[in-house]
Amino acid sequence: MVEASGEQPAANRRTIEIIRSAAKALTAVTALLLSAPLAGCDTSANALDVIESPAGIATGGHSSVNAVSALEQLRGVPVKGRVPKTGYTRDEFGPAWANTDRNGCDTRNDILARDLANETFKPGTNNCVVASGTLADNYTGTTINFVRGRDASSDVQIDHIVAPSDAWQKGAQQLNADQRKELANDPLNLMAADGPTNSAKGDKDAATWLPPNKGFRCEYAARQTAVKAKYTLWMTEAEHAAISGILESCN
Repeated sequence: MVEASGEQPAANRRTIEIIRSAAKALTAVTALLLSAPLAGCDTSANALDVIESPAGIATGGHSSVNAVSALEQLRGVPVKGRVPKTGYTRDEFGPAWANTDRNGCDTRNDILARDLANETFKPGTNNCVVASGTLADNYTGTTINFVRGRDASSDVQIDHIVAPSDAWQKGAQQLNADQRKELANDPLNLMAADGPTNSAKGDKDAATWLPPNKGFRCEYAARQTAVKAKYTLWMTEAEHAAISGILESCN
């Protein structure tokens, strides 16, 4: 994990704080932007195409996902077989937690700051390194206290909703290095999650793993669909059927 601890201009720090505050204030309106097709891999269009739900959505029922729009988007995702994993390494998607948005903070800490409540920051890092906070975990529906440290940090991990390994076997080999780096650091594809549950998920797709918290499955299926559509990835027949079945049961 890359930590950014250098000094930043006050204006830049203020910009970071405004962006984070706005993200926390927004309600679960993922569907509003999922209703429009995502624009390929053009990095100029890779700003937050889907507004993530705030912490706490896990405790309720179905999230406010527009299942009709998600199903329409799903129809545009190709269905193909999984290709061999030959040549895959995590390095194919660039360095872990790169500062792709150039805000001075690495991606892992950006996502922690976005998804945790009551977060605090390590002194001297210009609010870039999250020291503690509370996560309303979407995958399990539980609340997790996060404290930065060699052991405790593993309690909360940053999940790639579409795992790089899965993406590699379903079209990412055809992307260039910058596009794969963008995929690995895209907030649309990232979420703070319970560490053990994330580890159990591994690189499984929706045909072989779903969040234990059923109330989050609609948004999970919509987010996987959005990521695969945005980066021109495909799904296997079993994966497509699983996601279709979830979205058809929503709303």
